[in-house]
Amino acid sequence: MSAEGLGRVAILIPAYNEERAIRRVVESALAVLPDVFVVDDGSTDATLDQLAGLPIELIRHASAQGKGCSLRDGFREILGRGFDAVVTMDGDGQHDAADIPRMFAAAERYPDHLVIAARIRAKESQPASRRRANAVADWGISWGCGIPVADTQSGQRYYPREVMQLIDLSARGFVFEAAILIAAVRELGMGVVSVPIDARYKGEFRRSHFRPVLDVTRITWYTILRVIHYGSVVGSYRSSHSHAPLVYDPDVAATAGGA
Repeated sequence: MSAEGLGRVAILIPAYNEERAIRRVVESALAVLPDVFVVDDGSTDATLDQLAGLPIELIRHASAQGKGCSLRDGFREILGRGFDAVVTMDGDGQHDAADIPRMFAAAERYPDHLVIAARIRAKESQPASRRRANAVADWGISWGCGIPVADTQSGQRYYPREVMQLIDLSARGFVFEAAILIAAVRELGMGVVSVPIDARYKGEFRRSHFRPVLDVTRITWYTILRVIHYGSVVGSYRSSHSHAPLVYDPDVAATAGGA
């Protein structure tokens, strides 16, 4: 399960005050791929100290600009370096780089798809408020996409180059990830395939920067406007909720003799 058939792939990790986990996250990413980009979004803790000596490409913001800006600047740099795709990971330790080869297997199995590492295993470990917020976001963003998506809030994703090129979307903060997902499906005709991963909320994770009420409200409002923009409001709802999301687990497929 390598990236050989996918061209040059980089890993992008946006980070804001991630001193507890960032070194472990980056080291695990480097064990999978040699090209790792970290965007430090104006951290005020020891995040930069934790990155010292690691063979990474570091992009720094003088002050916090938000996750959307970090992803946008990372995409711009990676596109400029000629990479064919990128895997994004959060810097707080919730994502495991060991899942990336499984994402590559899904990308090879489903060309012209965006791959999401969906936190659908051990969902009971998610805080109740976050689980409810994610469910609302999944319901709405799937409507915006016009297809069902298993985990619209996961930050661990495989983006082909043509999706990275959507960097000029005006959405900011956490809304950017919803915006690029909707645009990839609606404007590029991409599909979305989800690879099951564990929901990791137990352990020494810092408090999430995601604000369930405020950020879900912003995402919901953005999504409503996009549904109206694309038209076929009822048809989009039906197509996004009439069947289950596309989920592919290469481990299960291998055990079953293929999929």
